[in-house]
Amino acid sequence: MNFKMKLIAVALATAGLTACGGGSSNSTPAPTPAPAPAPTPAPTNSAPTDITLSNASVNENAAGAQIGTLSAVDANSGDTFTFAVDNDLFAVSGNTLSLAANRAVNFEAATSHTVNVTVTDNSGAAFSKAMTINVTDRLDYDFASKVTDATSSTNYSGQTARQAQIAQLNHYIANTLQGEINATNGPLRTRQDVINKLYSFFHLNSENSDTTATDGLNQTYALYAYSQSNTPNLGANLPVTFEANAEQKTIGAISSSHKDLRGKLAGNDASRMHKPWNDGTSFVGWPGATTPTNLVAELFKQLADNAEAQLNGTIRRDEATNTAITKVYVNTNGTDLKQLIQKFLLMGVNFSQGTDDYLDEGIATDRDNVTARSDNSTALEHGYDEGFGYFGAARDYTEYTDDEIASKGGRDNYQGEHDTDGNGTINLLSEINFSASVNAAKRDRGSASNPNPTNFTKDAIEAFIAGRALIRSVTGQLSAEQQTTLVGHRNVAVGAWEKAIAATVIHYINDVTSDLGKSGTADYSFEDVAKHFSEMKGFSIGLQFNPNSPLSDAQFAQIQNLMGTQPVLLAHGSTDMTAVNAYLAGLRTARDVMQTAYSFDATNVENW
Repeated sequence: MNFKMKLIAVALATAGLTACGGGSSNSTPAPTPAPAPAPTPAPTNSAPTDITLSNASVNENAAGAQIGTLSAVDANSGDTFTFAVDNDLFAVSGNTLSLAANRAVNFEAATSHTVNVTVTDNSGAAFSKAMTINVTDRLDYDFASKVTDATSSTNYSGQTARQAQIAQLNHYIANTLQGEINATNGPLRTRQDVINKLYSFFHLNSENSDTTATDGLNQTYALYAYSQSNTPNLGANLPVTFEANAEQKTIGAISSSHKDLRGKLAGNDASRMHKPWNDGTSFVGWPGATTPTNLVAELFKQLADNAEAQLNGTIRRDEATNTAITKVYVNTNGTDLKQLIQKFLLMGVNFSQGTDDYLDEGIATDRDNVTARSDNSTALEHGYDEGFGYFGAARDYTEYTDDEIASKGGRDNYQGEHDTDGNGTINLLSEINFSASVNAAKRDRGSASNPNPTNFTKDAIEAFIAGRALIRSVTGQLSAEQQTTLVGHRNVAVGAWEKAIAATVIHYINDVTSDLGKSGTADYSFEDVAKHFSEMKGFSIGLQFNPNSPLSDAQFAQIQNLMGTQPVLLAHGSTDMTAVNAYLAGLRTARDVMQTAYSFDATNVENW
């Protein structure tokens, strides 16, 4: 059955093949060839039709800041684009819009800027669009003039000059004085040479007539003429070397008019002082030095005496360990003249002038707030600025963290200073944090992990800015209500300033307590005792200069008596800690008095 089926299948297949062969005869016509395709027309280029920007705002005072990414809208998907701007305030790199290098914007001068952006595709077709870039206000201490069209009316160059003079004197004592004494045939060969040099930072010659002066201890000293070509400001060319990258290389480049420390030390500019500091009784805290100026003379005298001893070959030894002293500014009794001089000047000049002059009578109702001064401010605005200048904060202080202000962490280019305008140098008038503004950050850091941390930096700068903004906003003299508001801002700013200093005094009370507790052990450091005591004493003695201090005169005198003018040391060879422990108990009492007066948190006081 199956065999028969296979035969039938083969027969059918053969028949089919025969049929196909018959269909391929030569009589079949040839196929018609397909027509050639029409040529593709060349593509038509379309110009871009729009430009977008990913972000349209920029922070003020940020030189060269990146703004956003530019994009083009174009029907041609494969095009590439080039962007350009017509305003030299701006720059484009690739598709990134930025402020031009070294250019910054100021919110107070203009809240926005317009720039025409042009995009060109790879075929040369272009499109332009005006774009508005908004300026973000960053809470800085800089204010446009309200009496002229100037972009800034903020000026405290004289105060910055004195900040720099104190810093320069301290830099010299710390880094140069010892070397000049050690040098064979160096510039300091006698005690008189040293006295002359120290006074050259403190009392700058402003006239050609006098070449010498005499201090309250009858020490005669030369008046240095740093420049004969800047009469009457012969101190104008005092070099600035404490900041290696300073834009201003001399004191005269900071302030063109004569500035020195002696003229503004408490008592010497008596026009607005709440006490007559030079009367022989008002100045408290250093028996034997009856005026602030005489205390400076006494400290200079001690430093010159130490230098003379070294020049004569005398080896000075500390009273605690009998170890030879190698630093000319360290006394045998456990005091550090570098620290005492610097800290007292920061208080006797800066704190005194700031709190007892410019931010007291300097903002009184009789201060003119109408007439334009040469610096485009009013007298009231300028007086307030001068007070801020003695606090020492950079104008963009709010841009820093406490770690950065204190140079203890954060961004590398914000370590106590920042090149805000991007010109490659540090402008001492605006881009560096001096003195009290740094102490405020240090104490905030010291309480940051505690249950009730302080915020001296924020309290001070926000109040300073609010007060200055209020003055600028008022056309004419302030009303009684506005004056009350201004005084309130002043109270907060000065209160934070003083609390930062008081907290710093407590910090050094704690350090001295720890240092002296190691007396007679291998961990004891005489230099640490001297440094910390002198910072404690130098700062604390200046707290008397604020007329609005929460510390009463009686409390202040008690604290100074407990501190003394030198620490109580465990004498070399002795093991009797009785006197040292009694002194430490007194320091604890002084700390308690300050804690109460300033309403400080107990945990902060323990840990500062």
